[in-house]
Amino acid sequence: MWRQDDGAPVSCLEKIKVLNENYTELRQIAQDAFEDALLIGCSEAQVREVLHGLVDGLRNPYPGTREGGTSDC
Repeated sequence: MWRQDDGAPVSCLEKIKVLNENYTELRQIAQDAFEDALLIGCSEAQVREVLHGLVDGLRNPYPGTREGGTSDC
């Protein structure tokens, strides 16, 4: 379930569809990169650390707003 800053669920079905599609794509890309790194011989712990760092390094391009979104469709 996708939630807004105040904890309320995102209710717009189109927004949920976009979020779920993005999640699925990102998960597959991350899985592919993870598997490639392991096959190449990288440390599993290091690859996990790098992937965590990638997410932690994402920036919000909409400062001062609720991530640029609204609760309506």
